[in-house]
Amino acid sequence: MTATHFTPTSARPATRWLLLGSLALNLFFIGIAIAMAVRHPPPPRTWDRDIFVRTERLAEGLPKADRDILLHEMQANRPAIEKTQSAYRAAQESIRDSLRKEPFDINAMRDAMNATRAARQAFDVAIQSAFAGAAEKMSQNGRTALADWRHNGDRSGRGKR
Repeated sequence: MTATHFTPTSARPATRWLLLGSLALNLFFIGIAIAMAVRHPPPPRTWDRDIFVRTERLAEGLPKADRDILLHEMQANRPAIEKTQSAYRAAQESIRDSLRKEPFDINAMRDAMNATRAARQAFDVAIQSAFAGAAEKMSQNGRTALADWRHNGDRSGRGKR
């Protein structure tokens, strides 16, 4: 080899731009990889199956006196609500069990669905009785706040339905 093989040749402008573009693209992908590695975990689940937890969250948006009324009414009806909530969840599980069963029995699944529907209605009646009893004792402001409440935090009454 001679020294002429090691002397730099003048690079064409297109080659420089290609090299610069490749470097920029690689830096972009490295930045994405780093961002994915250090990103924040997803926010915690804000919906809870337990009706008493959800009622406490709802009560936070009420005036203090009305909040106390609602929570007291839920506590007064707690045995009935817990009983119907447990029956509803057990009925839901019976649907899952019928789906897992081999051989599959469509009539058993329909019966489980009918039982779940009845359990859900009893659960709704228990909850609605407690809310109706509380609403009867609340102020107008408390009832309005209750009417305007949305699970996504929008209290304007114009939130998602």
